[in-house]
Amino acid sequence: MIVKKLIEKIEGEAELDFSLKNNRVEDVKIKYGFSRGIENILVGKAPRDALVITPRVCGICNHAHLIASVKALEDGYQKAGVEAKLTKKAEDIREFTLACELIQNHIKWLYLTIVPQLERLTSVLNHQNHAIKASYLSSTITKALAIFAGQWPHSSYAVPFGVTCDPTFVDIIEAENIIDEAIKFFEQVVVGMKLDDILSINSVIELPKIGGDFGKVISMILSNNLADKGKSHGRFIVFGDSLSFKRGKSVPTQISNIKVRFIKESSQIDTVAKAITYKNKHYEMGPLARGMITKEPIIKNLHKRYKDSLLTRVFARVYEVAILLDYNKKLLSNLDINEASCTLDSDFKIDNFEGVGIVEAARGSLIHKTKVKEGLIKEYQIIVPTQWNLAQGDKNEQGVAIKAMIGSKNIEEATLIFRSFDVCSVCTLK
Repeated sequence: MIVKKLIEKIEGEAELDFSLKNNRVEDVKIKYGFSRGIENILVGKAPRDALVITPRVCGICNHAHLIASVKALEDGYQKAGVEAKLTKKAEDIREFTLACELIQNHIKWLYLTIVPQLERLTSVLNHQNHAIKASYLSSTITKALAIFAGQWPHSSYAVPFGVTCDPTFVDIIEAENIIDEAIKFFEQVVVGMKLDDILSINSVIELPKIGGDFGKVISMILSNNLADKGKSHGRFIVFGDSLSFKRGKSVPTQISNIKVRFIKESSQIDTVAKAITYKNKHYEMGPLARGMITKEPIIKNLHKRYKDSLLTRVFARVYEVAILLDYNKKLLSNLDINEASCTLDSDFKIDNFEGVGIVEAARGSLIHKTKVKEGLIKEYQIIVPTQWNLAQGDKNEQGVAIKAMIGSKNIEEATLIFRSFDVCSVCTLK
């Protein structure tokens, strides 16, 4: 029996076609029905136009697209012989704003996607307003982002080898107060413990220490026998070196180096979305991959016990909020506002170059590739995390999310596993 299910509230839409046998999921097809052609829109434009156009790819990860785009220009300039360097001040500001975007993204995913879906699956009656909690923390952290980026979404403050802002001590103090407010909410409402305490957890036996809404999520997953669900290939990959994350691939726990040239993009049947593989193998991206490559003790311990399951994947993403809040607090305390914000003249122009920009977005590594000829963009390619996680697969092996869903006892359980990868339709269809 085949059942079609439209997945909404995922920043766009996706259709899942479930094949059921003996009331269990035997196979799944993931379909996206439309494309917006932003890569084609960029052709013929001036290179810096990408800094305004690419943030419009997504209303959730727009800042990540901006940073990936500007990094592609910087890479191309340097390969063409331009001697310019990003100051630590500009780099730290970009890191801070990017981390803010990831935090708000993760929290929205937790409260607006995972918690409601988990409550439906487990028949838990909860009359709390999850949207208010998601909005409070996401809007709070976005205020800190806006101090430097000027606005959110769709900011364009990052320029080749710099940023357009020049923060004062007052700006830094304001941002620090906002981060402290976000940390307080995270401690009291989300995890029910101090930030330092959750960051010090390194074993599954310590999970009962976690309180707040996240503690309830962990309890629901464990008590409903969902902890071992959603296992996939157990292969992870990270290309970005932003936000202190490390590059590499893990198969299953042995970490090795990677090269962008081994990435392959291919078309799929019955969907406009393309699939991405590395040396023809499917790899998972996102917070779980980052935790494994960075060798976070608690993530490695969870993986040892539950592998790349629903519990490990959900935990890794919320735990990353704690990592990023701590990271941002340290960035602000060490920010040197006396350094230059930008080291390249705004009128600088180069007519021919090729560049690659990579950044860690909420769902994984975001890659922008640009080729400029005679002062105009000739080719532009955007490779997004969803293309890795939600590929259909082929006769050799299934895609990451599809393999994770197969064997689910019903469609609701499979849908929860699907959402644990945090689907983004608009990025996929760029």
